[in-house]
Parts: sequence; structure tokens; C-alpha cells
Amino acid sequence: MNKQALVGAFVLGGVGLLVAAFVFFGSFHPFTRTQKAVMVFRGATSGLAVGAPVTFRGVQVGSVDRVAIEYDPRSRDAYIPVYVTMRPDNITLAKDHGTAKLPSVEELVAQGLRAEMNLKSFVTGTSEIDLDFAPTSPATLHPDIVSGVEIPTKQSPIQAITQNVTQLPIKEIGDNANAALLAVRELADKLDRDMPPLVQSIRETSDHSREMVDSAHETIEKLQPELTRTLQNVDRLAATGSQQLDARGRELHSLLTDANATIVKAGRSLDNVSSMTSPRSAERANLESSLRDIAAAASALRGFANDVERNPQLLLMGRRP
Repeated sequence: MNKQALVGAFVLGGVGLLVAAFVFFGSFHPFTRTQKAVMVFRGATSGLAVGAPVTFRGVQVGSVDRVAIEYDPRSRDAYIPVYVTMRPDNITLAKDHGTAKLPSVEELVAQGLRAEMNLKSFVTGTSEIDLDFAPTSPATLHPDIVSGVEIPTKQSPIQAITQNVTQLPIKEIGDNANAALLAVRELADKLDRDMPPLVQSIRETSDHSREMVDSAHETIEKLQPELTRTLQNVDRLAATGSQQLDARGRELHSLLTDANATIVKAGRSLDNVSSMTSPRSAERANLESSLRDIAAAASALRGFANDVERNPQLLLMGRRP
């Protein structure tokens, strides 16, 4: 009896430890209030398995119970319903709202609660479900598939990137890359053919240019003494010209002074002539009278000359009265 009692006590203790391990370390929580929900995904759910965590902004609020496949023969679409168990006991209300009650999952969905699948670990490739509020995301429900509480899903950034990558025209990109590589290869072959002659031509041009530079340098060295003497002669010529200009400056100044005095005198003479030729001037009247007398004398002299020409004896005998 003592041995049987010990064995029974040992078995009961082991069962108790096993139950305690399930309660404290496993997903079996007999004293915790839970709520079932379903999330329907249309894309791939790689890495999502039973027991995967369901988190809200990093805090675990549930776990995955089952992952299934629902096929619609009418639309030929495959849906991935994920059944989860939510633990509302992990959510508490603020102190200012102590009299209110926790909202249900349906109320949270109405407020914009959405689910998305994200990669949990890049090393293991496991995934998890993240919950957050996204009121701008449309709430797409599936009443034909889900009979209980459904949390709408939205596309995660990783899924969007994956979708964009899968929609990339990989074949066209590969063809373009091959064409680009062929063009680069043709260009490389052409450069291999054309570069040696071009390099040789550049080398010859460089050598010729070096010879020209050396020749120019030698010519400059030869011409440098002559250029120096020419510059010295130019300096002496400039100095001599400056001295001559200084010496002739006084003569030019006196010449300009005399010319200025002459111009003044000419101006005065012109003024006198102008005053003499004025219509109201007495000198002009006398001059006009003298001109008339001279004209009369010239007319008489012309008549006498004509008479002498007809009768030369007038010079000897004169005119008879």
C-alpha cells in the first residue's frame, strides 16, 4: 500500500506539473477569457503557422489556432482564412474611463481595426499577424466564408513590395540587360580594335608636339638676345623722342602764341573790313564813289584808246576843236 500510494502521489504530482506547465508556459489558459476571430487573406501566407503570435503594435494579444484554404469555384479564387484566439484580458481601460467596458472586436473593427501579416524573423522565415487601426483602409468582409467574428485584412508593406516585385517585367528587364551587355561588348570590341591605332596616333602627336615645343624653346633662346637688344633700342628711341618733344615744346608754344596773335590781328582786320563794307559806313560811300570815278576814267580811257586806234595821229596832234 505504501508503494502504491507513493506511485499514485508521484503520478498526481507529474500530472499537476504538466498542467501547470501548460497553464504558465503553453497556450492553454483555462482561467483566461478568450474570443475567437477569423482573418481572411488572399495572398500567400508563407511562414504563418499554428501558434504564431497575434500582436497589437508589438504587444501579443492572441495566437493563431488554424490556417485553412477556402476555394471559390465560381470566381476561381483561393482564400486563406486564419482562425485566431484573442485574449481581451491583455487590454485594460484608462483610469478616467473606469466605469466603461472594453469594446468588442466588432466595435474595434467598426473603429478601423485591421490585420496584416508581417515577417517576424528573416532568419527563420516565420510570420506573425499585426493588428492596428487603419480607418482609411476599406473593410472587406467575407460572409460566405466566415460565420463568426471577422477582422478585415489589409496589405502589409512587405506584401506590397513582394507584389510589386512579382509584377515587374523580369523577362523584358533581362532582355534589355542582355541587349545592353551585347552593346557594351560590341563597344569593348570596337575599342579594342580602334584604341591601339588611336593610342599610337596620340603618342606620335605627343612626340611631335614635344619636338615642336623643344624647337620653339630653342628658337626663343636664340631670339632672346636680339629681342633684348630690340627692346633696349625701343627704350632709347622712346627716351630720345621724349627729349625732342620736350625741346620742341617751347618752340611749339611760341609758334602757337604767334599764330594766336596773327589770328587776333586777322580778326581785327576782318572787323575793319566789315565795318568798311557796311551799307551805313562812310568809307563804303567814299569807296563806291571812288569806284564810280575809276569806272568813268576807265570808260574815258577806253574811248580814247578806241579813237587812237582809229586815228593814231591823235597822239601827235591831239584832238582838234
